[in-house]
Amino acid sequence: MCGRYTLKTPVKKLARFFGLPEDPDLDPRYNIAPTQPVATVLVLTGERRFRLMRWGLVPHWAKDLSIGSRMINARAETIAEKPSFRSAFRDRRCLIMADGFYEWQHKSDTKQPYYIVRKDRSPFAFAGLWERWDPPEGGETVESCTIITTEANELVAEFHERMPVILDREDFDLWLDQDSDEEGLLGLLKPYAAKKMEAFPVSSVVNSPGHETNECVQPLDKSWE
Repeated sequence: MCGRYTLKTPVKKLARFFGLPEDPDLDPRYNIAPTQPVATVLVLTGERRFRLMRWGLVPHWAKDLSIGSRMINARAETIAEKPSFRSAFRDRRCLIMADGFYEWQHKSDTKQPYYIVRKDRSPFAFAGLWERWDPPEGGETVESCTIITTEANELVAEFHERMPVILDREDFDLWLDQDSDEEGLLGLLKPYAAKKMEAFPVSSVVNSPGHETNECVQPLDKSWE
């Protein structure tokens, strides 16, 4: 699964990497948690646009927002059929901006957090789905999203059996294009190459979503710096 991640890359670099027409209005994030606003990219009127969305998909038929906390991830193997996700998979796909994510390794009675990044430390995109939800009693429309997961690669499997789907930059257009066929889209939902990634242990301060500082991503072993 994916339950905590980061986005601290400078905004000018993010704009170039994601092909945005302007710099996104973002502060560095070191400990992004479910139900918080997250940075996404989608196509509107033929152009890529930056949007902040609530993390945790809220289907249009939901009675309230609470369902979103249980839908922070969507399994790649079932999104084309599962009622909660199939409409969004068909019509509302997005990129979720990130540059690292956390997993926890269980050791006896403790859990050691690890930070997982690309070896070149570049940003990347999680494959995401998004939805619009209108409160039954009226009020502001909520846009929400979920991160698609797949089986873990060799690196992430040391910590968890699942990992977020990470899309290569050259696949962004295919994922965002409304005319992409289902077979081609499903073909993107595979484990990211382990040889392009690395993981290192970090402080347990990341265990609390209330900790939102650079300390969260500092290696315990300084050889990783």
